[in-house]
Amino acid sequence: MAFCRHCGSDIHPNAVVCAACGAPVNRGFAGYAPAPKQTAYAPASGQTKGYSFIVTLILCWVFGIFGVHSFYTGKTGTGVAQLLTCGGLGIWVLIDFIFILTGSFRDGEGRPLVHDEC
Repeated sequence: MAFCRHCGSDIHPNAVVCAACGAPVNRGFAGYAPAPKQTAYAPASGQTKGYSFIVTLILCWVFGIFGVHSFYTGKTGTGVAQLLTCGGLGIWVLIDFIFILTGSFRDGEGRPLVHDEC
């Protein structure tokens, strides 16, 4: 079975481009692309879940000066910077909190936060 290196979709053995994303197929050494890398936010079913809006908002409000919300969403570099500067003396945390509330905050992969359904 072959997988697209760009989007992780199944690729037909004779395909030249991926039907899902249009990326050219690189057959590699054995004629197949490697299986897609599984991460914490991408379950084995291939359906991307994302990070929770509510959890991110609460982490920013309670532990924002430590950058916990940035670590949670996969922004490790930003989290370290916030940890070392106490959240940019609170200003950075306030800006992130407003971005989270308005839906402008993105995770480390550039995806919007997921609004959980109860």
